[in-house]
Amino acid sequence: MTARSCIVLGFILAFSGHVAGHLNLYLNLHEVMRLLGVSAELYYVRDGLVNDYALNFIVPIPANVKDIAFTWQSLAGRPLPYNINIATSDPAVLPRPTLNISRTGDIPTEIQTFSIAMRCTGIRPAEVEVTITIEVTLNRATNNVTELVFRRKKICLDADEEENSVDDPLLLETVVAPQSGIITLVIGGILAIILVSILISIAYCARGPSKRQNHGGQPMRTSSFQRLQTQPPSNPPSVYISPSVIPIHHTTLPRQREGQEPEELHRRIAELTVQRCRVRLSSLLQEGTYGRVYRGSYNDTQEVLVKTVAQHASQVQVSLLLQEGMSLYGASHAGILSVLGVSIEDHTTPFLLYPAQNNTRNLKLFLLEPACSRSITSIQIVMMSSQLASALVHLHSHGVVHKDIATRNCVIDDSLRVKLADSSLSRDLFPSDYNCLGDSENRPIKWLALEALQKKQFSEASDAWAFGVLMWELCTFAKQPYNEVDPFEMEHYLRDGYRLAQPYNCPDELFTIMAYCWALLPVERPTFAQLQVCLSDFYTQITRYV
Repeated sequence: MTARSCIVLGFILAFSGHVAGHLNLYLNLHEVMRLLGVSAELYYVRDGLVNDYALNFIVPIPANVKDIAFTWQSLAGRPLPYNINIATSDPAVLPRPTLNISRTGDIPTEIQTFSIAMRCTGIRPAEVEVTITIEVTLNRATNNVTELVFRRKKICLDADEEENSVDDPLLLETVVAPQSGIITLVIGGILAIILVSILISIAYCARGPSKRQNHGGQPMRTSSFQRLQTQPPSNPPSVYISPSVIPIHHTTLPRQREGQEPEELHRRIAELTVQRCRVRLSSLLQEGTYGRVYRGSYNDTQEVLVKTVAQHASQVQVSLLLQEGMSLYGASHAGILSVLGVSIEDHTTPFLLYPAQNNTRNLKLFLLEPACSRSITSIQIVMMSSQLASALVHLHSHGVVHKDIATRNCVIDDSLRVKLADSSLSRDLFPSDYNCLGDSENRPIKWLALEALQKKQFSEASDAWAFGVLMWELCTFAKQPYNEVDPFEMEHYLRDGYRLAQPYNCPDELFTIMAYCWALLPVERPTFAQLQVCLSDFYTQITRYV
């Protein structure tokens, strides 16, 4: 799968304008397939709603593309007067593009596609900025005119290279690289542009006019995204294996049911029971009101993390520790931290043991360290996200829904290898991440998808939503999501289309993947197989030139 396959992930639609006369203006399926190689439609105006993000982005036009096409239709019940003006930044290289329709006329009530020819002179290679301005008159009496501005960047080659350029952009990848150093540079630029073009990827679900707020911690209004159908990747071989002295009895996860029957929980505990005297605690890593996490060893040979509770913990808290600690029972994946052993000799303070090679520690606490923000790069963030996506492909393939994906429920080692863990003790160790909404249930409100928040419906799609928030945490070094929003307002906030803003220094491509996870409808969110493919592909692209 190439970067082109990930282009249609979905883009945040921030509708700030409303064309009262109702107009559709978009790139049709044929045009998007011709330009980007994917089957989708790109709407600039949908039922009168203006997609400012798509309009403001400078779309690259490769050298082999000689014209572009737009499709439009008046929905006002009558033709809408228009005026089109086109200008280029370098007329000597790219003369004023020509239209196959009149520059002044009426937008028809029937669907019409028109084209704009962009023919370079070939006198020299250059990147020429093209500005297309379309003025639509909604009401002549009130002089109500809406101006839509489209920006393009046309790549022009010299005369010989123009003649040899491939007409079909889908064949671009099969072209032999030219000898000229300039052409090599141009082709490299095109590949980079393909990555950036993810910003204009397609999606629409216009649910009404909305207001966009600026980045910098401010909320952003979005709608849902068009879903990309991709082939699930074959499972790549694990690049690392965590050795285990305490045996794992299952190589595959059992299908998860809602809640664990007492008999099933007892069976799992019995299979993982270890002698308490073989566990040695060395240092306290985390402490809550009743929860404790220690670094220790088992049999004096194997490094482990030990989760337990304090003496004053109630029986309910003890039961939660065991139930949640068994939620990833039997997982044998390099990206999952599954419980290795259990000690219940002291029923009031049971021990849960987890592997802890190479200085394993909590991911959220690691991100909060001042040195982390100075050393972690975007490449490493994409790598960590890809590792976790792979782990969730494994979980979901066995019918297991995590329900609490967040950096607090992950661990990381000195080699920046991350693993997904269960949520046992998280409510106690990270109390600011959980809230009660009057239902006496402490939940990670700001990581929940709308259907999980409203109806307590959890699925692979709700895990995808939380995974998007986790990626946002990675990029912000564990800042609190929606920190300015009251937990009681989250349902209304999400229903109205507001989402987390793009973090500072977060690559546009990575933020687009996050936003894809926050589609309002569960069926419009990506599977983790899709996320893994796109994250892995993005990682390959950004490391290719490093």
